[in-house]
Amino acid sequence: MKLRISNDAAKWYIKELGLQNGSALRFFPRYSSGGGLHPGFSLGISVEDPERPLLKEELEGIIFFMEEQDAWYLRGYDLVVRYLESQDDIEYIYEEDQESTTSNAG
Repeated sequence: MKLRISNDAAKWYIKELGLQNGSALRFFPRYSSGGGLHPGFSLGISVEDPERPLLKEELEGIIFFMEEQDAWYLRGYDLVVRYLESQDDIEYIYEEDQESTTSNAG
């Protein structure tokens, strides 16, 4: 389970949310009618400081993270966050976690 954010995606969050150097952005599962990785849930974001981060990546002076209690949402997957220039928006991609699939194969 990994969190991977492109530099362009980090810059988009900084611009859209007015983030400053040292800010932190949390990814978390939230109830929704839309489809995310799990039915009835989608990925939400919140500008807040980490308390017990399980996944963390720092780009462009911003800490991007997911808390331990939210790990169930990504279990078996990596979260890849990309910027889509054609739509001036963010795309969330859930890739199978190669480490967990190879360690469970034996």
